Amino acid sequence: MDPAAASADGGSFLEFVDYAISMLSSSGGDGDGSGSPGAGPAPAQPPWGWAVAQVLKSCCAYSSGVTAAILLSDLFQSWTEQRKSLTAKRKVELTNLLKTSNRRRRLPNTITIDSIHEKNFLSPKSVLEAVVINVFAIPGTHIYMLTLGDMWSTSTIDLYLHRRYYKYIEQHGVLKKGREVMLTGCCLRTAMEGSGHARILPTEYMVMLLDEDEDEDALLLAAKFCTYYFSSMLLEENRNNISYSFYARIEKIESLEPFQCTERKQIVLVDNYDARIKFVLWGEQVLLANLFSVGSMLALDSPFIANFVHNSHEESQELCLEYGSATQVYLVPIAQQEEQVGVNILVMRLSALLLLTKMEKIVCQVYVSDIHDKMVGVSLFGTVTSVCKASASGTNFYLEIEDTTGVILMKLKFLGAWLDTIKCFLTGAVI
Repeated sequence: MDPAAASADGGSFLEFVDYAISMLSSSGGDGDGSGSPGAGPAPAQPPWGWAVAQVLKSCCAYSSGVTAAILLSDLFQSWTEQRKSLTAKRKVELTNLLKTSNRRRRLPNTITIDSIHEKNFLSPKSVLEAVVINVFAIPGTHIYMLTLGDMWSTSTIDLYLHRRYYKYIEQHGVLKKGREVMLTGCCLRTAMEGSGHARILPTEYMVMLLDEDEDEDALLLAAKFCTYYFSSMLLEENRNNISYSFYARIEKIESLEPFQCTERKQIVLVDNYDARIKFVLWGEQVLLANLFSVGSMLALDSPFIANFVHNSHEESQELCLEYGSATQVYLVPIAQQEEQVGVNILVMRLSALLLLTKMEKIVCQVYVSDIHDKMVGVSLFGTVTSVCKASASGTNFYLEIEDTTGVILMKLKFLGAWLDTIKCFLTGAVI
């Protein structure tokens, strides 16, 4: 080997070690999940010799080649595990984050994080019911990971997040610490590889759990999932150009006849107007049905709209929903020992909450006596003195609003789920 080339390779190796140490040092150990320090003092940065040994260990584990991102991932995991110590404080925190879990049924295929570590194995058909302990990016990369814990385990595990969920961290902020999730279709990167610590590889089949009693979740449901309903999609000719979001109850989960040897399942959904539609899963997607239970509420964002296929020789004109590349699923699980809440009541409650939130943002009151022609953006407060229909269809209404300065007639047109809110506008109500 050319001495000069060997020297250059050695220089690159040492430069990477120094870079990795600086990245691990900058990531810190904030005690926010995976980086909690133990009872004793921990060094602010990894020792140089330790970092060299870990890099060499990872290089040996990947005989076919390794990237800088993989090396950084292994180093970060090893350094985190070395500093981490599961304490009573951590267990109390995890229990508090999972305080709602006791209210719902544990799914049949659910396994624990402790059993994953014990067996060093994870079946794709297994279900993991967990809470997000931490969300972080691997230092020096744009790769997101979640640290997950569950109610029944004393240990945690890291998950490489699939890129279809990145926007729920970066744009929507829904996927964060404390969020309960359920996932299936998982594969394990075993402890015999890389850093020596088991991690879960990316899966497309993860649902985020929402709680209607939490204002933030209720507002998300009201703002995003109470606009469209199944009949509006059926009547819309340009339906493929619209990004629909539906909120419906799971009525039935059943298997379908295979299509050209491809396994299929359907979830029958019922919306606010008792309209039904099939949510069809194909092939590997059927694993997603392991996360659902009859009676739970499904919030379905951007489903793919298709014609239902009965068998290999027949495609009907009946529309169905499918799990497309842009589809995201939220779940409101059915609670134990509680009366099942109907869709109508849920939609009315969510719609009222959204209206209340909009009213809180109003800062300037306009009186009836101040209103004149061609005004826009008017914020009017008053008492409803009468309500009557303005159209035979029952979607247009006249409301007579009175305040201290006079009376004015208001015409309102309600579409979709908002039609239910008219029931709240009774004579004498203040709006």
